[in-house]
Amino acid sequence: MNLTMLGTGNALVTECYNTCYVYTDETQAPEHRYFMVDAGGGGQIFTQLKMAGIDWKQIHEIFLTHKHIDHFTGMIWMVRLITQNMKAGKYDGETHIYGHAEVIALLDDICRKLLQPGQIKYIGDRLKLIPVDDGESRMINNHRVTFFDIGSTKAKQFGYTLETEDGKTICCCGDEPYNADFEERYARGADWLLHEAFCLYGEREEFHPYEKHHSTVKDAAELAAGLGIPSLVLYHTEDKNIRNRKSLYTGEAAAYFHGRIEVPDDLETISL
Repeated sequence: MNLTMLGTGNALVTECYNTCYVYTDETQAPEHRYFMVDAGGGGQIFTQLKMAGIDWKQIHEIFLTHKHIDHFTGMIWMVRLITQNMKAGKYDGETHIYGHAEVIALLDDICRKLLQPGQIKYIGDRLKLIPVDDGESRMINNHRVTFFDIGSTKAKQFGYTLETEDGKTICCCGDEPYNADFEERYARGADWLLHEAFCLYGEREEFHPYEKHHSTVKDAAELAAGLGIPSLVLYHTEDKNIRNRKSLYTGEAAAYFHGRIEVPDDLETISL
């Protein structure tokens, strides 16, 4: 199982793309190989997929975490091109987009208002918008994915756990600080933790992560250490010093967490 980061930045970045990514399981047939999470803020999602060497027409399983623009808007473009190509006979099979009921209803409403009738007719037919409940599990590309409410203080948001083919568990806590009341049962015992890190702890006075309800690198690293998680992926960051972000973030995280630390760049692939 590989994780390819299409984007690693927060909502306001200009030096990288907004956080979204694709899981790839090369042991599966091409039509069951990819699982995409979020789509960033716009049509650049197709540029990122092309540069990553991923054929977007082979992506049939997608999860939308919440309605914030930097995660949501690119999904409208995905729906547009998928349905447009379905209409043209250039897209095979079905597509399933999962999310909590509120975000799925919003995506459905916006797409029906913006797209053409010839595209809309595929929504609910071959492009299925699927609401999932807190704690619900689905088999996606032969992997068990369990969705859960992260207890967001802003827009309703779901995270998930994904079980890999070799029995490892990946836990994504969304793009807000960890909330033990909602997430501990899913995060504790995971092999991988995917967690937002808005900025370095030493730069908190500049970026104000806590006022925006985000974490610092130090916070995420201490969390992973406290939960006994072996491997940590940090993303959804600022981009002030993008060239040195990897070394700076890895260095701060290593002071508090002694497992494997990944601070990926856009288009970087991590072997899980």
